Amino acid sequence: MADKKDRDNMLNSLYPFMGSEEGAKPEQRDKTAELLDSIRIKTAESIQAKQVFFDKYSELLADIANTIARSYRLGGRLLTAGNGGSSCDAAHLALEFMHPVTAGRPALPAINLSQDSAMLSAVSNDVGFNHVLKRQLLALAKPEDVLVVFSTSGNSPNLTEACNKAKQLGLNVVAFSGGNGGELAKNSAVDQCLIVETDSVHRIQECHLVCYHILWDLVHTLLADERGFLGEHGR
Repeated sequence: MADKKDRDNMLNSLYPFMGSEEGAKPEQRDKTAELLDSIRIKTAESIQAKQVFFDKYSELLADIANTIARSYRLGGRLLTAGNGGSSCDAAHLALEFMHPVTAGRPALPAINLSQDSAMLSAVSNDVGFNHVLKRQLLALAKPEDVLVVFSTSGNSPNLTEACNKAKQLGLNVVAFSGGNGGELAKNSAVDQCLIVETDSVHRIQECHLVCYHILWDLVHTLLADERGFLGEHGR
């Protein structure tokens, strides 16, 4: 009996939320309630941020879908970039187009410029981090392409430099940002800028995720009636 009690005490100390609510200590019940309140608050904030964003930017999102679809019609590609967590969004967006999960939708060319570690480290070491994306654009970009950049603050210098270079090369430039949009929102090289107007990085990234999932679907919808396009590019 003593062994069982000792074992239960040890488990309770390691996993205080495993016990039933009735059998839990008062401080454990209080902690559980706090966690549940936090979940409800964060969920409500996330939903509210998305609602506000899409109420304001749905038409612009449709315009961006047309921009990307037009690029693909002309034989262009989607180029993406970001830093840190936003580089994961850039990779995710490129992957959506390269490896569509919906049956019957063709793979479309997309390149995440933030993914090449050798290029990132080489250029950063030799001439500076702000040149990494510019160098890749010089080598890879063509006027029919679209550059999409992600920055929760909108103030990443390497992304600003990339947008400037892309515009010089004749590309359409789209930015996903947050807060007040930062420098990306002010940059004349950015043709279309989607801003999640909150200071929470988490809410910004959550909204970006929903946004580019919808964007992917809209682009394919715009291209769906072009049987020649699908016949040529669907593999």
